[in-house]
Amino acid sequence: MPITPHVEHHFTAGAVVRDVVIGMSDGLTVPFALAAGLTGAVDASSIVVTAGLAEVAAGSIAMGLGGYLAAKSDAEHYASERLREQREVKDIPAEEIKETKEIFESYGLTTEESTKVVQALSRRPDTWVDFMMRFELGLEKPDPGRAARSALTIAGAYVGGGLIPLAPYLLVHSTRRALPVSVGVTLLALAVFGYVKGRFTGSRPLRSAAQTVFIGAVAAGMAFLLARAIS
Repeated sequence: MPITPHVEHHFTAGAVVRDVVIGMSDGLTVPFALAAGLTGAVDASSIVVTAGLAEVAAGSIAMGLGGYLAAKSDAEHYASERLREQREVKDIPAEEIKETKEIFESYGLTTEESTKVVQALSRRPDTWVDFMMRFELGLEKPDPGRAARSALTIAGAYVGGGLIPLAPYLLVHSTRRALPVSVGVTLLALAVFGYVKGRFTGSRPLRSAAQTVFIGAVAAGMAFLLARAIS
């Protein structure tokens, strides 16, 4: 009988999806709330568009910078912990051997079995350090280009999300007429985004869509009512 090769399909773009989720969720919600809030105070779409575009520009820069700094901090933390593990493997190998045995035994290996594996690891210092970084500290080696990609992904997703609620104000002069269109378009975008996010993250897509729409609607509604009350 012909043997069908076993092919595993794993989703490996988790970091990219996380960045898109961060940027898009804020990009859809914050400019949407701002536009709705300004609609409660002014009747000129040009003011809403100007303020909205300024917010999108500032928000994308701030979010992108935050993503960059977070990724850089992760890389610096990993490098610092790796140096510490390298010193411990060199200066106190007996203690590291004990810790490594405990890790293997926690996975069900006997003392005799773990001793043999640890002896093999101890002859490969770099591999030993890699093992301790992952299984003792739970740290994965960061991608050197992660910080720049994270910043660009978050910023780009923020801009993409922010332009959606502002688009109707670019086409309709009156904010009163543009608002319902913006609400409909943005809520639809939030629903689609929440559904796709749920599919990628493993949560219930419909529940994720409902939560995303609810959060965006509440934020915009509160901003609109607050601006109306002040004006």
